[in-house]
Amino acid sequence: MATQPKLIRFNQNVLSKYQIYNSIFMTLPFDTITKTGALLPLFHETCQKGFSQKDNPTTIVETFFKKYQSSRSKESQTNLLFRFIQYIERQVVLFDAIEDAAFPFVNNMDGIGTLRSLKENATAENKLEALKAYLEEFKVRIVLTAHPTQFYPGSVLGIITDLTEAIRENDLLKINDLLAQLGKTPFFKHEKPTPYDEAVSLIWYLENVFYKSFGSIYDYIQQNIFDGEHINNDIINIGFWPGGDRDGNPFVTPEITLKVANRLRETVIKNYYRDIRRLRRKLTFEDVENRITILERELYKMITNQESDLTLTSFNSELKEIKQVIIDKHQSLYVTEVNSLLNKIHLFGFHFANLDIRQDSRKHEQFFNDMVNALIESGSAIFPKNYHDLPESEQVKLLSKVEGAVDLSLIKDEETLKALNTMKAIKTIQTTNGEVAANRYIISNNQTTLHVMQLFAMLKLVAFQDKLTVDVGPLFETITDLENAPQVMEDLYTNPEYAAHLKSRGNKQTIMLGFSDGTKDGGYLMANWAIYKAKENLTTISRKYGVTVIFFDGRGGPPARGGGKTHNFYASLGPTIEDKEVQLTIQGQTISSNFGTLDSSQYNLEQLISSGIYNSLSDKDLSMLPENREVMTDLSERSYKAYSDFKAHPKFISYLEYMSTLKYYAKTNIGSRPSKRGKAEGLVFEDLRAIPFVGSWSQLKQNVPGFFGVGTALKHYEDTNTFEKVQTLFKTSDFFKTLIENSMMSLSKSFFDLTKYMSEDEEYGGFWNVIYEEYKTSKRLLLKLTGYTELMQEEPAGSASIAVRESIVLPLLTIQQYALKKIQELEKAETKDEEQIKVYEKLVTRSLFGNINASRNSA
Repeated sequence: MATQPKLIRFNQNVLSKYQIYNSIFMTLPFDTITKTGALLPLFHETCQKGFSQKDNPTTIVETFFKKYQSSRSKESQTNLLFRFIQYIERQVVLFDAIEDAAFPFVNNMDGIGTLRSLKENATAENKLEALKAYLEEFKVRIVLTAHPTQFYPGSVLGIITDLTEAIRENDLLKINDLLAQLGKTPFFKHEKPTPYDEAVSLIWYLENVFYKSFGSIYDYIQQNIFDGEHINNDIINIGFWPGGDRDGNPFVTPEITLKVANRLRETVIKNYYRDIRRLRRKLTFEDVENRITILERELYKMITNQESDLTLTSFNSELKEIKQVIIDKHQSLYVTEVNSLLNKIHLFGFHFANLDIRQDSRKHEQFFNDMVNALIESGSAIFPKNYHDLPESEQVKLLSKVEGAVDLSLIKDEETLKALNTMKAIKTIQTTNGEVAANRYIISNNQTTLHVMQLFAMLKLVAFQDKLTVDVGPLFETITDLENAPQVMEDLYTNPEYAAHLKSRGNKQTIMLGFSDGTKDGGYLMANWAIYKAKENLTTISRKYGVTVIFFDGRGGPPARGGGKTHNFYASLGPTIEDKEVQLTIQGQTISSNFGTLDSSQYNLEQLISSGIYNSLSDKDLSMLPENREVMTDLSERSYKAYSDFKAHPKFISYLEYMSTLKYYAKTNIGSRPSKRGKAEGLVFEDLRAIPFVGSWSQLKQNVPGFFGVGTALKHYEDTNTFEKVQTLFKTSDFFKTLIENSMMSLSKSFFDLTKYMSEDEEYGGFWNVIYEEYKTSKRLLLKLTGYTELMQEEPAGSASIAVRESIVLPLLTIQQYALKKIQELEKAETKDEEQIKVYEKLVTRSLFGNINASRNSA
């Protein structure tokens, strides 16, 4: 039977099920206000009708109460709005669970981009040996970060998992109970989570999803591509930031880092223990049963903190011997299960995930200078007394040769001591969990060669006197830093001591590139093009010195932060960009939406693996044509100018401060980090974190960072009658095509009718119109460029999913804007009613959650 088009599969498996289960959900009484479920559809209809008539949110809310609930007191009306928020949050969860359950039906699990398809294509084209050779060195690393772009406590994650299962089985009684449980389970946290809490909630995915999906992908590759032979390469691994990422998070301490590493070790051993117990029930043979029983006993000792002699090496070799006995004496019965466990040990060791440490270069400078001063004062000979007066090049030379050990009792500053003790913690973790458990340190906001060498020297002096077993990875974020990056790296590659360090690390250099802050700094096109060019230049310089550069992309969920269809992005890079590894950050709703279930995790990992390999095996030349580069450069410069002028608008900062939800992000208790970096009283653009920045535009349904400047840049080509140049670029460059399609996703999630009332605002009307005009220009010209009649035309199922989610949260957005408007009015009143302001602020904050969670398909 022919497979139905994706949109029809979506409508059958997602949309129609949502309508059925939502109608059940709406009849459940969760509280004293039994009418909430009946009133919400009426409110939803009032919102839709109101916006189509160009009414503002305040008018819509007041019309609803006048028409349906006129006898309610003001307080009772507000309570009903809170109840609506409660219901809508749960409707989002219901839709999440239905989409998760339908994932294998809506997506073709053996289609383009999957391993089966990759293998079949390679076989058909006689490229199987090339594919094997590539898989022996290619890697994909997804790095889980604690960046708060999603709000679900652990209890709700558990319900989503159970609900997904019940929906898959069409178990109506179970669904009914789970929906009732969902209604009574609180969504918001009264206190901020600690970095350790964040780590524990992400380890849930490692334990319940990645352990299995990574294992089955690796098993498939081994059995079907390598004919069961052992592969020396792990191919896929997990990076982990919670508990290691200190950038802007003063709550991450060395103790927390050690605690997180310990929890990772405990969890993976617990998973091995479960697997061994299952195996013991099957391996009841002579010369096998007693050996499996001993392994089970030793693993049990390890998870209950008793003394055990079992090491990773002895565990591995004992299992290999057991496997051999089964092959020799027991007709290979259950050997695939034993092999599967061996593969997991190969992938996860005793570390489970690679814990990265990260800190800002400005902080390092502070800690480094503090350490140098303490050493000079103590009479230590490690640094000359005139160190601070030396030119930068001399400092770099001195730091590369530095020897000795720092006595930490000389350090008086608490913050510096924490930073240096973290370096000691890395060494400790390597001893207990293995070297790969923590062997990378990222320097965010890296600007100079000196920034790298300061960390290089501190690591050696504090913990790694004998041999530095840590990779130092500079993170280049702003447009200027991206331009300077090749020079910084050439300085490092030509430094004899640093070059010797790289040699000891297999001549590999990790360089991280920040899409989020790049976009915040340079706008959508410029950020992506600047990173593309930086990657080309860094590839050239690295190859020149015999170094394999590994690009680690700091991506967010939405396109504005480097997200969107990431596998399309990787498949579009040409031979001028090193692609031995694909590494990218995964955060917030991207973790749950792209990797939250076994099906989605396996599918999206396979897409990433094949996108990286696609470049090497493809005969298609993905190089940018010279005339295309010219147009791309011109477009990015024009869009950069438009975006920079927009940022320089006198109302830019105050608009975000007073008209958006920016300041409410700090009140949501969804993450352990403060919502801005600096200590400045007012709002300073440089201190703004990319997540609240992009998120605030998203809550306004204006999505500025995902398109602003694109329309202006394209308009130049229309005005000069050279539009065919950008059309040629779109048709011949996969890179540009992916950028444009991701920008369309940002535009399709914009809804300017929501904030149209701002156009009449005395102070901000002009500024709102600047945004709206750019939106209209961008939308019109993107449709003209692509030849589509509507946005995301080539992705009807994705578009339909967005449409349903946007429809679910429409009342939520209306309530949020209504509350923001009320706050503005109350703030301007002669006598401030602080109590009322608090109530409306709570409405704004509570409505943030559902909106954040609903945008999971931005990834």
